[in-house]
Amino acid sequence: MTKKKGIASVKAVKILLVDDHPMMRDGLRQIIGNEPDLVVCGEAENAFQALELIGKLTPDLVMADITLPDKSGLELLKDIQAIHPSMRVIVISMHDEALYAERVLRAGGRGYVMKHEGGKKIMQAIRQVLSGQIAVSEKISAKILEVFSGRGAEAASSPVENLTDREFEVFQNIGAGLSTKEIAVQMRVSSKTVEVHRINVKAKLKLKTSAELIRYAVRWVESQPAKR
Repeated sequence: MTKKKGIASVKAVKILLVDDHPMMRDGLRQIIGNEPDLVVCGEAENAFQALELIGKLTPDLVMADITLPDKSGLELLKDIQAIHPSMRVIVISMHDEALYAERVLRAGGRGYVMKHEGGKKIMQAIRQVLSGQIAVSEKISAKILEVFSGRGAEAASSPVENLTDREFEVFQNIGAGLSTKEIAVQMRVSSKTVEVHRINVKAKLKLKTSAELIRYAVRWVESQPAKR
């Protein structure tokens, strides 16, 4: 796929957009469309479509939201890395980078950008990742260095950050009002597995009862910005 720039043409870098909000995809398409060497090769609104289109379109870069209707964006990222280990993925999200950026990088992502950063920051992240770098904020870069220097526990500002990705997903679903059975269906695991995660989450958050866990999780979910 090429884009014309005057008389000459250049091979465009193919980018796949994964977001369930059409307006967000439209905005990203416009930002990317202004670049002569970049092109949006496809769009997906859920993880299933994303994996299908990656196989068909072989994009050079995937830009995905962390919150998708059929599964967690983190789980999608892990699936992509398992099937296409060299695929570069940037996560764009409204959620606090302090909780998500490290998880994204551990799962194989190459960048994390918050949606409110705007087009300039998003384009900067794209360029960084395409040049082989990691694209995160200076704040997260400093935190990652602290983790590698052995001061990761001191750097954690919330006990929620100490949850594993799966525990964190269970915690979010509890806060969203889902029952153990509903969480099991959502995560495609057994109810027993969900119960084990619940026990671990309670222990890590130093909560004694299931009622305390539910209240804590609900308050946490309500404190997060509404998905736009």
